[in-house]
This record gives sequence, C-alpha cells and structure tokens, in this order.
Amino acid sequence: MFNLYFVKRACTLGASAFAVSLLIHPVTSAQPFPNKPVKIIVTAAPGGTTDISSRALSDILGKELGQTVIVENKAGGAGIIGLQALLASPADGYTMAMGNIGPNAINYSLYKNLPYKMEDMEPITIVIANPNVLVVNPEVPAKTVAELVALAKANPGKYSFASSGRGQSIHMSGELFKTQAGIDIIHVPYKGAGPALADLLAGQTSMMVDNLPSSMQYIKSGKLRALAVTSKNRVAELPDVPTMIQSGYPNFEVTAWFGLFVPAGTPKPVIDKLYVAVKKALDSPEIKQRWKDLGGWAVGDTPANTKLFIAAEKKKWELVAQQAKIEAE
Repeated sequence: MFNLYFVKRACTLGASAFAVSLLIHPVTSAQPFPNKPVKIIVTAAPGGTTDISSRALSDILGKELGQTVIVENKAGGAGIIGLQALLASPADGYTMAMGNIGPNAINYSLYKNLPYKMEDMEPITIVIANPNVLVVNPEVPAKTVAELVALAKANPGKYSFASSGRGQSIHMSGELFKTQAGIDIIHVPYKGAGPALADLLAGQTSMMVDNLPSSMQYIKSGKLRALAVTSKNRVAELPDVPTMIQSGYPNFEVTAWFGLFVPAGTPKPVIDKLYVAVKKALDSPEIKQRWKDLGGWAVGDTPANTKLFIAAEKKKWELVAQQAKIEAE
C-alpha cells in the first residue's frame, strides 16, 4: 500500500506539472503551409501546352513557395484521369492539377457520367491563355485555309485532324472548323498534344488546330505549316499568319486556357497563399517572356473571378457542342 500510494502521488504531481508547463509553454501549432514539396498533376501527356506551362512555372513557383514543386503527368481520358488523381488527394494544398478548357469546361457537355463536377474543385487561377493555330503537315498541298477547304471538299473522308483527346479545345476547334467549312474530315484523338503532334509530323494525320505554344517550335522550324490562328487578332510572333476570321470565318474565335486547381475543401488561407505565389510567378520577367515566346499571355485573376469565368466557359462550349451536333457519351 505504501508503494502504491507514492506511485499515485507521483503520477498526480507529474500530471499537474505537465498542465502547468502547457500554460507556460503552449504546444506550438503545425508548421505553416507549405512545409514539404508541392505537386502539380498534369492532366495530359508530355509535349503539350498543359505540360509545357506546368514545367515552365514549377521552378519559379517553387522559389515563391520556398519548396520544391514536382510535376507529374497523369494523361488519358480527355483529362479525366488527371482530375481523378487530384480528387483522390488530400484537400491540403500540397497537390494541384494543371487543368484546362477541356476537362474543366468542355467535358461537362460531352460526357454523361463524368466522375467529377465543377463543385469538386476550387480554381487557384488561370496561368496562361493562348489562341489555337490551324497547322498542316507540309506534304498537304495547301498554303491557305481556302485551299485546304477546297482539297477537303474534293476528297471527302481523305483528310484527318489530330487532337489531344475528345473534348479538348483542339478537338472542339477541329469540329468547329469541320462544321463551319462544311467539310468531311476524320477526327483522330490522342492522349495529349505531344503524341498527336508526333503523328502529324510523321504524316500519319493531315492537320490539327493545336494550342499555339506546343506547335510554335515546329512552325518556326518549318516542320509544320501554319494556315491561321483562332484569335481575334494576329499573333505578334507569327505576323504573316492570318486569323480564321480573316480567312473567311467571322464566327471562328477560340482561346484556350490552362489553370491550377485544388480539391474542394482546401482551406481558404491555403488557396490564398497558393494564389499569391502563383501570381508573383506569373508576374516575373522570366514567365512573361516565356509565355510571349509561346504566343500566349498570363492571366492570374483571383480564384473568385476565375470560378465565374470557368462557369461562363462551360455554358459557351455547351452551345458549341449543340451546334456541332456532338452527342454526350
């Protein structure tokens, strides 16, 4: 009994001392975000604008956050696989996805049973926007849009257009061209712009309405011939290339965009911190010049404004899908 009494007494005194120590030295909270590497999931294969913009941004964003930013490709399923990987991650800000106009706006019109909805994600911001460009393999004997349309009409079903996947702006731009020009060309989807461009360069497909950044190097090297850009005005880096509007299609204007998303439920202070870091990276001279070289421009609007913009884009592409008579799968 004597020993048991002193054991209980010691425990009581120890507990009291611990309680006092908490008052004098309270337990420190968790380390501020971020305290470990951050990951960007790329929703497409290497070589396309989604991948190019993620890798260009990662180093400078890492410096702003004070942590390494890892880039990981999760391609396939028109960006669906990458977004599923994002939503399977904790909502803590350590995993973002570089989405784009395809999986984050167009897909809602093309798939009946998407494994996600807009409310499942929160945008950080749009990091780059750019026009698309109608390019052909140099073996195709067309130097203008009018010549290409004439060839396609004379040879229905002979020519094909590559895309980075069903529902991407590259696919929908091709469908828009097909509809407005009244031509019969075959859609050939890939798991990203990189593999699509590889087959176009090899002559396996005839044309592509690609995101300008991923095609720019091939246009400048002469490996692809640019016939028109989809912006309202000509692109400074390609001054001799007309717009689709100038080429006789007054309602043909497409701007592709690429942005960072986190799972819904990510704490607002974390989203705000990510936004501030991304905005600073986008404002850096290095990124501004890189985006200019690619024929694009930085956006960097607030998460709230970005959410409104994406909702408007969703409605816009619903109408395009209806006009092109593309049925949801």
